[in-house]
Parts: sequence; C-alpha cells; structure tokens
Amino acid sequence: MSAPASPAALPDLPVTFRPTRTRAVLYTVGIAQLAALVAIALLLPELSGGERISFVATGVLVGAVLMLLSRPKVVAQPEGVRIVNLTTRRDLAWAQVLRVNLRAGDPWVHLDLADGTSLPAMGIQPGIAREQAIRDARALRDLVERHGAVDHTD
Repeated sequence: MSAPASPAALPDLPVTFRPTRTRAVLYTVGIAQLAALVAIALLLPELSGGERISFVATGVLVGAVLMLLSRPKVVAQPEGVRIVNLTTRRDLAWAQVLRVNLRAGDPWVHLDLADGTSLPAMGIQPGIAREQAIRDARALRDLVERHGAVDHTD
C-alpha cells in the first residue's frame, strides 16, 4: 500500500477530501451541547427569561464554532484544487501546486506552491483518522503529479 497509486487508481474528478470522523464528532458534540443547554433553559424554573435566552444563545454560539471547525475540505476538480480552511477559501490551478506534504507530526497537509509559499490544506488531517488522511494525501499528491504538468486555467 505504500506504493504510489497507479493512474488507473486515481479518483474521478471532482473528488472532495475532508476529515469525516472529525466532522462526525464535531456535529455530534454540537448537537448534544445545544440540546443540553436548551433543556436546561426550559427545565430550570428559577431561571429568568434573560437567563434562558443566554443559555440558548450560548448553545447556538458554541454550535456555530463547532460547525466552523468542521468546514475544512479539499476539492480536486478538473480545473484545479479548491482549499477550504476555517475562514478562507482559495482556488488553485493544478500548475500552481508543486508538492503535497504530510510529514509525521503535521496537523494537516501543506501544499508547496509555485510562488514559493506554502498553503495549509486543513481538509486532510490525520487527527483521529490517520490512515484515511495518508490515503487522501497520497491521492491528492498523485492527482497533482498527473494534472500539474499542464496549466488548465487557459
């Protein structure tokens, strides 16, 4: 399995890479904490109206932060790669991506770009699904090697 994927094994485009297990945990925790805070707001009779609203608002705010943390993804498309991180989105032509890096201890993939910079791609992160992240990083690397030689931006 450590050998590079053959051209026939490349995923069909478009393909989306995202930390699925991490997202499941974030969604589950977000829904559970919101339900708990709403239940507290409704069931405690000694709370005032403002306190009830505060409990629900806190649950919504925490849920929103958890949904933001579940946003990252990497979308490989025929024309290039879209990197969606927490608060940013960047579209890259295949030719702009020189290398896909996921070194031991890295929290997520980093892309070395033709302009000399490095771009984090948080959509592939080894966190709680290390083997899946390694497979996704290899697939993205193989796609970059396949499509990066030709600029498809016309």
